[in-house]
Amino acid sequence: MEALRDVDPAQIGAHALLARLGAGGMGQVYLGRSPGGRLVAVKVIRDEITGHPEALARFRREAETVRAVRSAYTANLIDASLAAAPYWLATEYVAGPTLGHAVAERGGLPADTCRRLFAALAEGLASVHAYGVTHRDLKPQNVILGAQGPQLIDFGIARGVGETALTQDGQAPGTPGYTAPEVLLGAEAGPAADVFALGATLAYAATGRPPFGTGVATTVSYRAVHEPVDVAGVEPALAGLIEACVAKDPAVRPGLREVIARCGVRDALIDDPVYVGLGALGEAVPVHEMRTQGPGPARGYTPTQGVVAAASPERGRTGVWVAAGVALAVVGAVAVWKLPPGGQGGQGGADDRAVGGRTPSGQSPSGQVPAGQGPAGQSSGGPAAQSPVGPPAYIRQTEPNLDDYNPVLGDCTRGEQETGILDMQTALPRSLDDPGLKSGKVEIGYRVKDALPDAPPYYVAVVVKPQHEVDENGRSTDVTDNRQLGFVAKARDLYEGDEKQWKLITYPDDFSMQLNGKTVKAPPLSQDPGGWTVVFRHAVSDTEHKSILCDGFDSGPQKG
Repeated sequence: MEALRDVDPAQIGAHALLARLGAGGMGQVYLGRSPGGRLVAVKVIRDEITGHPEALARFRREAETVRAVRSAYTANLIDASLAAAPYWLATEYVAGPTLGHAVAERGGLPADTCRRLFAALAEGLASVHAYGVTHRDLKPQNVILGAQGPQLIDFGIARGVGETALTQDGQAPGTPGYTAPEVLLGAEAGPAADVFALGATLAYAATGRPPFGTGVATTVSYRAVHEPVDVAGVEPALAGLIEACVAKDPAVRPGLREVIARCGVRDALIDDPVYVGLGALGEAVPVHEMRTQGPGPARGYTPTQGVVAAASPERGRTGVWVAAGVALAVVGAVAVWKLPPGGQGGQGGADDRAVGGRTPSGQSPSGQVPAGQGPAGQSSGGPAAQSPVGPPAYIRQTEPNLDDYNPVLGDCTRGEQETGILDMQTALPRSLDDPGLKSGKVEIGYRVKDALPDAPPYYVAVVVKPQHEVDENGRSTDVTDNRQLGFVAKARDLYEGDEKQWKLITYPDDFSMQLNGKTVKAPPLSQDPGGWTVVFRHAVSDTEHKSILCDGFDSGPQKG
């Protein structure tokens, strides 16, 4: 969640826009308010893909699917504009965290809670199937834990009976680890494929682990086709039901009515204290008066636990805070990113919350002191030192770095971001077979796609962060919730030279970290196998910088 930016419209259709809910390859999702005061989630398709017939057809299909399916387990369509650009649709807003977020925060759920959730989701899928629609992308991130029960979201690749499939680059629809074997092998996704995804989703809910392990998409998909689901430690009867749902042969998977019956639910899900408690894990967001006068700059905000949060005089506005959910997910992540043309930035890291009381805002996690970095490790001053005049060299940590790449989902959990209007392209390894990964060196590239004439300098600093925090000797610690800034490379002007040429840097050669007064060289990938986070930050100075995009790569199977 973030405040509206100066590039955002004040209104879409009849709906006033309040905040950003998320973004991805298809478009931007906003929190909006209808003329009558109802909260809605508004998805707007990106301008640059409106001319792509397949993308536009996919967006229209989503709108028509949501319009057709009227279920207690889906967010109903409120309004849409599909005839001419800008294309958008609005659904009712559902408050609550995603199942993926809740389990990531809490861990695996008790067996009784899983059974109630299993039954509710099976009932929800049955209601969708009754309309002749298969979801085709059920996963923990597409389940909102609403106050009255779970909601199924993101029907971007859903299909009705007899409709033609819309895929991308010949890839199977869905998400690795949740896509059924028959679909991965080229068959059409029918209702049984949704049952497989339901079983995989509940395996994650019960264990807190990806149902078919981690790794690149091809590895995870291979396991889904050939290997058993991970239900280690799950109560036997529940494990048996999950295993039945993810059977390799779709013909032997139970129907949804049988799934509900085998769950043996005798009371309401909303009476389950664990389920009710998960609602508190929803992100706090403002629901009105985020921007009072049309399009214009909107600074970041920091969630509080109060009912009404007064903004600082600099912000000049107030907001009412509620637990947030996303009624529409944005499909896909691409390596073309939107960013502003330059000149403005902000402090990185907007979240003042400590995890386990470990890292309060304004303090550096695990001793990563806010000292400037230089090629020889010289400090550019302590926290009170003024930012140097001119371009930044090596950015330094002033806030916890909340950007975190999940190699299983292929997506980032992100802190405060800066967004805008230019296209930036990035290049990272996408396969464990990448020669760079095999050699232990990762080449990271970035460039601007279409530079504005006479654009002012726009300095980009690349940060690479392993899963575990490191000590001052560069050794990995036991801290997996890594909030260190990470290892940084020297900031460079995005527009220097020929903007069409890639700017290339190499990990670990070009990266270091200043920690407790020492320059720590970037460790080899083999020291911390698994997911590595790559953050691109707009740097106004060594202390003033903000994330513009987050990505990452998988360096290989984790140890143990």
